[in-house]
Amino acid sequence: MEMVILFILGIAIGAFGTLVGIGGGLIMIPLFVLLMTGSPAAPAGFFNTFHNVSQAVGTSLFGVFLNTLSGSFAYIRQKRVYFDAALPFAAATLPGAFLGSYADEYFSGGIFDFAFGGMLVMLAGVMYWKSSAPKALAKEFDPKHFVYPKKLGILISVFVGFLSSVLGIGGGIIHVPLMIYVLSFPPHVATATSHFVLAVSSFVGCISHFILGHIVWKPAIGIGFGAVIGAQIGAVISQKTRPRVIVILLSIVMCGLGLKLIFLSNVL
Repeated sequence: MEMVILFILGIAIGAFGTLVGIGGGLIMIPLFVLLMTGSPAAPAGFFNTFHNVSQAVGTSLFGVFLNTLSGSFAYIRQKRVYFDAALPFAAATLPGAFLGSYADEYFSGGIFDFAFGGMLVMLAGVMYWKSSAPKALAKEFDPKHFVYPKKLGILISVFVGFLSSVLGIGGGIIHVPLMIYVLSFPPHVATATSHFVLAVSSFVGCISHFILGHIVWKPAIGIGFGAVIGAQIGAVISQKTRPRVIVILLSIVMCGLGLKLIFLSNVL
């Protein structure tokens, strides 16, 4: 029964994560921590699945990898992954993530979480306010004539890799809005390209978590393979979704994460 529940959750998380280009880690990690680490809120069979947060993060990352791998194949078939940006962006996130793993202790604590959470809430508000702007509504895309500031995009990707490693979140939550509003990518292309980048970076992360023994295989397989199917569903839904809807959904997720960080910071 537990595997069935995990599989269904994986489908839902995978579909939403693929639709907005974030991979689903923002949903999986809180779910694992709250419901599967001996919490009184957990269903009876889910008690003590994880013994520490590292196992929750490693298991979530495995699900993110399967989700983004499946979603990337779907987006490649739809010809929405812009490889001229996806390949250098993916490469750029790796050194950023490596540096972030060593700098984590210097960027932890309530003040940093509060400041970053406040920034996410403000960015979410700006995204929602500008959800009717031309950049958020762009749908037509000609890869042969599309020009974007490549050096700036690579620099942003290094920052995204660093930040995602420090906070333990998928980089899509930052990458997608910056690709839309700073690099002028159409939302559909931004989410698909970000999904490919996240597939590469999460694969590298999975290797280190596997070596450290942080992946708990029962929930990883249950929710991960559900996410594979969910990713295909999300990619199909994305084809039929207006760009503005994707931007609004992403702004809601960003606001939720920002409020969560502010709440957990214990600064107020």
